[in-house]
Amino acid sequence: MGKTKEYSNGEVTVVWKPEICIHAATCAKGLPEVFKPRERPWIKIDAATTAAIMDQVKQCPSGALSYYMNDEEDQTSEVLETKVEVLENGPLLVYGTLTVTHKDGTSEVKNKTTAFCRCGASDNKPYCDGAHLKAGFKD
Repeated sequence: MGKTKEYSNGEVTVVWKPEICIHAATCAKGLPEVFKPRERPWIKIDAATTAAIMDQVKQCPSGALSYYMNDEEDQTSEVLETKVEVLENGPLLVYGTLTVTHKDGTSEVKNKTTAFCRCGASDNKPYCDGAHLKAGFKD
C-alpha cells in the first residue's frame, strides 16, 4: 500500500492511509475538534481524549484511519463481530476481519472496516474510492 501518515499524542498513534480514504467525512463530523480536513496538519491529535479519538477512528467507513497504542504492553488487537451495512448512495461497509481474494488469485486480510464499491465507478475495485459522488450514484 502507498504512503501513510501518523499522528501521536504519546499514548495513541492515529494512522492515516490517504490512498484508501473515501472522504466520507465521518471523522470530521464526529470529532471536528480533532479532524480538520481544511487545515495542515489535518489531525489535531491533542484536541480530544485518547478514548474519544479511538472511538471516532473505529467509525471510519473506509479503514483509512486506524490506530495503535504506543505502550508495547497494550498491543492487543481488537476482535470485531462481522457486520455488513449498506450506505445510502454509497459503498457497502463490512466491519470485522475478512480475507479478500482478488481476481488474479492474490489475497489480503482486511481488518476493522472495509468499504466495497456498489456503483461500479471505482478505480480501486473491489474497494470504494469515493467515485460514487462524482457518478451521482443513487440507491
